Amino acid sequence: MDSLTLFCTGALLAGGIYWFVCILGPAERKGKRAVDLSGGSISAEKVQDSYDKYWSFFRRPKEIETAEKVPDFVDTFYNLVTDIYEWGWGQSFHFSPHIPGKSHKDATRLHEEMAVDLIDVKPGDRILDVGCGVGGPMRAIAAHSRANVTGITINEYQVKRARLHNKKAGLDSLCEVVCGNFLEMPFPDNSFDGAYSIEATCHAPKLEEVYAEIFRVLKPGALYVSYEWVTTDKYKGEDAEHVEVIQGIERGDALPGLRSYTDIAETARKVGFEVVKEKDLAKPPAQPWWSRLKMGRIAYWRNHVLVTVLAAVGIAPKGTVDVHEMLFKTADFLTRGGETGIFSPMHMILCRKPDTPKSS
Repeated sequence: MDSLTLFCTGALLAGGIYWFVCILGPAERKGKRAVDLSGGSISAEKVQDSYDKYWSFFRRPKEIETAEKVPDFVDTFYNLVTDIYEWGWGQSFHFSPHIPGKSHKDATRLHEEMAVDLIDVKPGDRILDVGCGVGGPMRAIAAHSRANVTGITINEYQVKRARLHNKKAGLDSLCEVVCGNFLEMPFPDNSFDGAYSIEATCHAPKLEEVYAEIFRVLKPGALYVSYEWVTTDKYKGEDAEHVEVIQGIERGDALPGLRSYTDIAETARKVGFEVVKEKDLAKPPAQPWWSRLKMGRIAYWRNHVLVTVLAAVGIAPKGTVDVHEMLFKTADFLTRGGETGIFSPMHMILCRKPDTPKSS
């Protein structure tokens, strides 16, 4: 091979690596680069062990159903996936209906803004983001409403990422992030003017427990809206394929167990809420929320090659490839859940805390 051919081959290879990492590597909202992938608060040498630990929960399913075990279970999951989510998806860890003519980024923002519009808050009001992740929705909602948003997440690494993004966006004066368990929130009774949760309370072992905590910290008369992950009326427990899809979603998303859509309003009323509105935002005429997953298959393979290479040369922690592969398989289950109509990640419920407590 002559020197010119060797030079061209090297230049092509270098250009390809640059294209992978610097051009295609960053997430949609430019928050994380492929070369910076980590295990969150988990040290690099323990990522593989933590991945194995995560899967061990499913060998002891009864433990996932107890409130004591779930925080560790969910915290482990988000240490493993937060960087990959940011890199490959963006700073908002949720779905939104596809809107023709709009980018994924704009569709996501509109879905978030709708949540705060529903709870009817004013500039300066104090509102709660229950399960805030790295704060993508928080920032969109604060910018849109000018309300003061306090987010809570179980994961310390997400707290650090959210605070960093809040400062970069110039919204740190409106956005506060707290590390804590949303089943035992460190806030006084009657302290928030409104609250929302976007695809977050699905991690609670019992929905009643997190709804009761949200009810407690809201002021009388305040509104709460949630986008819930549910099985729909099309789900049949006796259908083996349906069961396979739902279990695949649960295992790949750190869920103690998906709930039926019929459980949501019943649980809200049980803790004292008045149900103002309930609607599955995934139903027609809404456009498929899973279209982004299907369109992302080429990006997945591109990213998987990159993650494999980075792990092989020691830049990405050992175990990152397994985590990335798990998320791809989960994306397939989510797509199948959407296409068959047996699963929705956006069953919306709008609730009000009564002005006066109900007499017992």
